[in-house]
Amino acid sequence: MIKNNIVLPIEDPRNPSFHYKDTIMDEIENTNLFNSYLKEKNFKNEYSGTLWAEGPCYIPHLKKLIWSDIPNNRMLQLMDGKVGEFINPSNFSNGNTTDNEENIISCSHGGRCIYKIDDYKNKTMLIDNYNNNKFNSPNDVCVKSDDTIWFTDPPYGILSDYEGYSAEQEYDGCYVFRFNPKTNKLNIITKNLDRPNGIAFSHDEKKLYIADSSENIRSLYVFDVNNNEISNQKLVYDFKPFFSDGFRCDKDGNIWTSAGKAIKCFNPNNELIGQILVPELVSNLEFGGKEGNILFVTATSSLYSMELNQVGAKFT
Repeated sequence: MIKNNIVLPIEDPRNPSFHYKDTIMDEIENTNLFNSYLKEKNFKNEYSGTLWAEGPCYIPHLKKLIWSDIPNNRMLQLMDGKVGEFINPSNFSNGNTTDNEENIISCSHGGRCIYKIDDYKNKTMLIDNYNNNKFNSPNDVCVKSDDTIWFTDPPYGILSDYEGYSAEQEYDGCYVFRFNPKTNKLNIITKNLDRPNGIAFSHDEKKLYIADSSENIRSLYVFDVNNNEISNQKLVYDFKPFFSDGFRCDKDGNIWTSAGKAIKCFNPNNELIGQILVPELVSNLEFGGKEGNILFVTATSSLYSMELNQVGAKFT
């Protein structure tokens, strides 16, 4: 059942946008480098009608973008300029990415698991537990070139029935995991974040970015990656009162992240180089299009797009 005619997102206390409807974004001066990336000045609204849009994922061989509408328990698709339903019900899908064969790897709040979805929409549950304890609610995911799946596991999908099914945590913590689908081996990457959220590799996979988005922590961190282990945690930015939710790297190693009602961009030295304002609270983003230079942004009730003079990391 689609809920978008019941309560508007900004009027529903369960929706993240409710808490930021009157918050004003800070203004920053973009660097010349960042301005050179902007081929257009304004976002195009591709679709409106979601409650909390999330998990944009571009599938190159299908020339299709899919994304999640978590509270409405569905996934949508944009293909050939037309928007339609992709999967309904979706079992409260959240973050999505592609593996190295361009299958969709999807985080399911409802299933408390990681799914693989093929071109025919067939779902395969890859893993749903840590030491026989159900995951909390896998949130966001990225896939390394060695096919390992890295994902965050905060409790947002089990806190209420709004973005999943209300339930108790079955293990003590909110971890970041690495799963090898070839061996079915699960490893803990870190236990040291409060509520890990977005996750993405740098263009060369030498760095891993993870957001921590709890009540008191609103930060984006970067870690060094060596032999599938992470170390040397560094703060990229403190986003209070907003938070970093989802992000992607471009071909030059810049990280583009949601940042309230904006997209912020940081260079590989963790320096803020620019910002693009967005009409709504942003959850996530993705590079897509034939050339990889279309920035797709999921923001509360809408999907936006903008053509850039820059290319996403997975298109290089």
